[in-house]
Amino acid sequence: MPRVTGTKKAILDAALQIAASKGITGTTMDEVAELAGVAKGSLYYNFKNKDQLFEELLEEGVGALAEVLREARSGLHGWGAITVLVDTLLHRISENSALAKLMAAEIFRTDRAWQETLFALRHDALGEFASAIAEALPESQTRATSELMASSVFGAVLMGGLEWLVFEPERSRDDVAAIILQSLSGSLKPAA
Repeated sequence: MPRVTGTKKAILDAALQIAASKGITGTTMDEVAELAGVAKGSLYYNFKNKDQLFEELLEEGVGALAEVLREARSGLHGWGAITVLVDTLLHRISENSALAKLMAAEIFRTDRAWQETLFALRHDALGEFASAIAEALPESQTRATSELMASSVFGAVLMGGLEWLVFEPERSRDDVAAIILQSLSGSLKPAA
């Protein structure tokens, strides 16, 4: 999908900023137009309604995330790919915490008009993790196992990244990635 520019980008950026703090339901088209610095007519020229606006916003943001993850993983396999994917996702979260907050809030909502679009894009992003995990699993493990594990890893990185930005911003991204990877590595053992 080509990147949007100009008025449309200003509208999408404003919608993301407001929705990250108020949620999509709490965001009004009037607020978006005001923050974007556009007339309501221009807003409705670009997006016929709030559902279309947020569908495109999520399509743009999550689609770009899937593309970045795919590029980061290129040529890497197994644990090495997982390590790079975790670091790349943390980097994207730190670069666009508003999108990360919106994704965390919307990913399990099933009553949204854009749910099918978000599901497909989520599947693309998780697919990069699932492929790397499948390569790191023993042969006896199934594809379904790698897909559920990918969802778990993605969720851990997303929530760990938001936790880092909100409550421990003094930590380095490398430190946060190392902590997340340690929790994924199997080095946590039950007490004997």
